[in-house]
Amino acid sequence: MAKKFRILSLCNGNSYRSQMAKGRTNYLWGECDPDNQVLFILALPLKETVKDRDSIQFLQNILPRLSFRWSGYRKVYGQVCKRINRRIQELHLTDIRCYQSYLEEHPAELELLKEFCRITISRFYRDRVVFEVLEKQVLPFLTETVMKSKENKLWCWSAGCSSGEEPYTLALLWAIRTKKRASLIDFRIQATDTSSDVLKRTKEACYASSSIRELPEDLKSNGFVLRNGNYCLRPEFRDLVTFEKKDILKSLPEGPFHLILCRNLVFTYFEESLQMEVLTGLKKILVPGGFLVIGAHENLPPKENFSEWGKCIFQKLHG
Repeated sequence: MAKKFRILSLCNGNSYRSQMAKGRTNYLWGECDPDNQVLFILALPLKETVKDRDSIQFLQNILPRLSFRWSGYRKVYGQVCKRINRRIQELHLTDIRCYQSYLEEHPAELELLKEFCRITISRFYRDRVVFEVLEKQVLPFLTETVMKSKENKLWCWSAGCSSGEEPYTLALLWAIRTKKRASLIDFRIQATDTSSDVLKRTKEACYASSSIRELPEDLKSNGFVLRNGNYCLRPEFRDLVTFEKKDILKSLPEGPFHLILCRNLVFTYFEESLQMEVLTGLKKILVPGGFLVIGAHENLPPKENFSEWGKCIFQKLHG
């Protein structure tokens, strides 16, 4: 069976030799034009550019340069590789080794590569036990604390919020199950992510059925309307959340916050020194007695000023 090829570009002989020297083509077809100048068509076989073995080795080498760690990517590196593969094709390169050379020649590409390494896996009510503890223990505790202080403000932050599933879950829990016991409290959620694309989806707030399948029935039936096959969040719940594009590595919201959800991000993918740097910032904007929630399979660095309220829920100690 004849191979199919993806046409990359037309170039003259000198340009072709330059491309060959850089390893950026592996197929050539030549033809003379009317002026007897040879034109070359550069093309690639239509196949996956990034192979597992090569991509794993590439990530293991490049992630430390981005302040990320390979252990966090063992089960999800395929998502990153698909993005890199698309980028390789956009640049008309042949394989991951050529992309490595391109990175050396274009250091600014590292910022784009860092974005490729952002993992976006999210759904409503992810890690059910966490939200049960928030509803039955954490939110009632914070509500009572806020009411005693007469501040009447309870502010939360969802870091790395993706398409809004996490902060909207918190909004549903508050509005449907908690608010009736604390109607005077001003409850607000700030949610941030680095990706403009995923943040655009939060405005429409419409999700496939698979995204809300773990939600308890009362939250699902009261929180959404079915529209064109998708479940769209009602406006009164959307209004509880403010979204903003922000990179947790560069800046944090001002706060102060009573509850911070920083799950499956910092303590999974960032190297330890960077974890400590971010954690220091989180503690500054978390009120004494406030709560930090991390991922179900994550751990806080030892000897931190927190008490544990479950496997991944921590309360900041006073003093």
